[in-house]
Amino acid sequence: MVAGCFITDECALAVSTERMWKAVFSGEDTAVLPKACAGFIDAVDVEGDGGPGSVSTMTLSPAAAELAGSGVMRSRLVARDNAARVIKTELLEGSKVSAQLKSQVAEVKLEAAGEGACVAKLRVEYERLDGGGALSAEDQATLAAGYLDLLKMVEAYLVAHPAEYA
Repeated sequence: MVAGCFITDECALAVSTERMWKAVFSGEDTAVLPKACAGFIDAVDVEGDGGPGSVSTMTLSPAAAELAGSGVMRSRLVARDNAARVIKTELLEGSKVSAQLKSQVAEVKLEAAGEGACVAKLRVEYERLDGGGALSAEDQATLAAGYLDLLKMVEAYLVAHPAEYA
């Protein structure tokens, strides 16, 4: 990838690191995204054993597909560190912004932030198809929001359902 083409962002979540990790990133269950993101994600299918190399396909609702410019988001798991609460994925197929990219690798790290809270730290490294430099500030914000907004939807679901993924 081209050096320097990356985005970093973070968001605070009112859910413990352990609950968020178990619900979204542990690989144990793919049911939370369609439940937590109802009206946005219709289904999640995983090809493989759920470990590195496995490919996840998120099928978006028609309304979400119109916004994203694609009805499907596909990604490959590069690495998962359950102890450090870090996951790294490579986007294979995605949104209008992602269509400008030759490669896109995202890393999300969850860090504890007090009792019942955590911070999701995002880093997206990318290379443009045209070999150009950084994406526009607007496209960078859109790309980061795509990851963090999903986490905020899961956060809202977990807060509303305190017994799930406890």
